[in-house]
Amino acid sequence: MNRIQEINFDGIIGPSHNYAGLSLGNIASSSNAGEMSYPRQAALQGLAKMRHNLDLGLTQGFFMPLDRPNDDWLDSLGTDSDNAEPHIRAASYSASAMWAANAATISPAPDSNDSRCHLTVANLRTMPHRSHEWPGTLAQLQIAFGDKSCFAVHNPVPPAFGDEGAANHMRLCVSHDSPGVEVFVYGESGGPYPARQHIEAGKAISRTHDLSDDKVLFTQQSNEAIAAGAFHNDVVAVANGPVLFAHEQAFEHRDQFYAELEQKFPEVEIVTVPADKVSLNDAIKSYLFNAQLVTLPGNAGMALILPTEARENLAVWSYLEELIAGNGPIRKLCPVDVRQSMANGGGPACLRLRVVADPETVDQRFIASPEKLDQIAAVVEQYWPENIVPAQLAETGLKDKIRTARSALLKSCGLAQLDRG
Repeated sequence: MNRIQEINFDGIIGPSHNYAGLSLGNIASSSNAGEMSYPRQAALQGLAKMRHNLDLGLTQGFFMPLDRPNDDWLDSLGTDSDNAEPHIRAASYSASAMWAANAATISPAPDSNDSRCHLTVANLRTMPHRSHEWPGTLAQLQIAFGDKSCFAVHNPVPPAFGDEGAANHMRLCVSHDSPGVEVFVYGESGGPYPARQHIEAGKAISRTHDLSDDKVLFTQQSNEAIAAGAFHNDVVAVANGPVLFAHEQAFEHRDQFYAELEQKFPEVEIVTVPADKVSLNDAIKSYLFNAQLVTLPGNAGMALILPTEARENLAVWSYLEELIAGNGPIRKLCPVDVRQSMANGGGPACLRLRVVADPETVDQRFIASPEKLDQIAAVVEQYWPENIVPAQLAETGLKDKIRTARSALLKSCGLAQLDRG
């Protein structure tokens, strides 16, 4: 029996979650810089979203927070967490690995010529606070997907070329277990913010993943979208199965891209949100497209797992109610509260990495169940700081508390091998 299916792996929000405003081009991150964060509440919101997905009948996984502050990175800069400049110290404490959509790019076994699922860890080179994530992420991927007969886990693209993972990658397919067409979305500089995803990175990954030319497309994210704050493609477009759900202004050469996509994948169903119904600014502010577009079990159609902010935006919610009232593929709206993540610039889709595979081939320590999520929540309740302001990052007591919290979680999940030393 073929058990290949989509698994959503969410990043558990780490105990160092704070609002230091480190992400240039991420409007929410910049707007909330210096504000008080609530790590415990943030992690519990993320766990509640995972429970919600399990209740929908979806398969759910998770990744551990990374070791923070990152002493190895600070040491490579000739400093430490006590003496580093404030912006360097803040970068070393960043909990942004919680946004697992940036962990890696995934090509499922049905797409690759060697019939294995390929995962390339993202280098995240554009932003200093994320550029040091990949070794910790790679260590988890190598454990979770360690069965080499089913998976190939690759080192990052060399840092000359920026790669931000699955947030700039979409897959269109008739069903998750059938061959699909993979779309690599890249940016080009030309506005106030840097383009984080380079076409060279996408091409390198497609070659490394052993994909045939007829299964790959490259398209440019619109400069207008990047300038408006869509720092990743998943802020303006999302795909699932045969459906592409995108804003009218998502792509620089939209008509050409759509024509090429329809040629390579005639079954595609493109749902374009018109700018005169939902402006680009409203789409970005509400994170309408940073939703999990998922296939529900039992032929129940597709659902959008949205941030509650989308429900609070009149233009966005009016459009969505019209959308599900029609005869289209998206039939259900599921708002979830991830406000702590949203305030730092990451919605429901940012928090998860989609991996299409047989769940039995994955290390089961990374697969969620209601009981396991309860166990994790108990650790969070006991150890995660209640609140943090960025000025506290200089305090030794906070560093010790963060380290103790992560160690307790790793031990609880049977992953102490990921602990430092």
